[in-house]
Amino acid sequence: MRTIQILCLICFLGLFNCNSKNETKVITETAIETKKPKQYITVLGIAQDAGYPHINCDNDCCKSFYDGEEPKKLVSCLGLVDLVDKKKYIFDATPDFTQQTQILKTDHIDNGNIIDGVFLTHAHIGHYTGLMYLGFEALGANKVPVYAMPRMKQYLETSGPWSQLLAFKNIDIKPIQHDSVVSLNNNLKVTPFLVPHRDEYSETVGYIIEGQHKKALFIPDIDKWEKWERNIIEEVKKVDYAFVDASFFRDGELDRDMSKIPHPFTTQTTTLFENEDLETKNKIHFIHFNHSNPTIKDSHRLKDSIINLGFKFAKRGDIYDL
Repeated sequence: MRTIQILCLICFLGLFNCNSKNETKVITETAIETKKPKQYITVLGIAQDAGYPHINCDNDCCKSFYDGEEPKKLVSCLGLVDLVDKKKYIFDATPDFTQQTQILKTDHIDNGNIIDGVFLTHAHIGHYTGLMYLGFEALGANKVPVYAMPRMKQYLETSGPWSQLLAFKNIDIKPIQHDSVVSLNNNLKVTPFLVPHRDEYSETVGYIIEGQHKKALFIPDIDKWEKWERNIIEEVKKVDYAFVDASFFRDGELDRDMSKIPHPFTTQTTTLFENEDLETKNKIHFIHFNHSNPTIKDSHRLKDSIINLGFKFAKRGDIYDL
């Protein structure tokens, strides 16, 4: 009889322990979830179109990766997560689209959709070619919404293999216009705006991403600030975060004529903002780094010097409340 009582007690304690663990797990998961804001931007990549390490690069910049000193850097991309409506969006479909959509799924929200919308900036390889993974040879997706400007839309519709995505209904193009607001819901809006860039196949846009409380500016590619009809300083002051083109650190960085691949040098941007207050400088988050840009590295003295001036650097995994 005593033996039976002891066995019953052991079973009861075991069940109590399991239930406690399950309750602890639920509480822990809830606590982790509540730490995230309800609507936010997350950085999914920071590198220029060809990524890091760069193809056929044996220079010190990429040697750091092969020597195990620097991790791989995914191509420049932002995720937009709405935990209220359980939706997730991505800004640019990069060559790292597979990994970046998986990050959104596993680390942020799994709502059964690969993605609820793709916002394209332009038709350079790092910004739209990830759409191929939605196609017949890969996912075979069903009408994934792709937001595209008029020339970008026409390019996808008339150029193979992209036109096959439409023929097979893998994507559903949602036309957007310069300075025309796209309302994702009452508290989440996206506005494209034209910027000057090498527009061989499409126009180029940046985006304003607006939540209930905060706004973000996203310009991963632009030729030079002075070529834009708007004043970048004033535009930064209007938002809470500004993710801006930092492809190259300074002139002479490449053994190529850099005037043919114009971008604002990091040094030009910091000089432009040097007389602004710390609050304004703190809004700038550099992104879209070429492999040759020393500030693509997790730690570098030049990066530290820019941070000391008040500027910031986007990093994969960062979250920004909207």
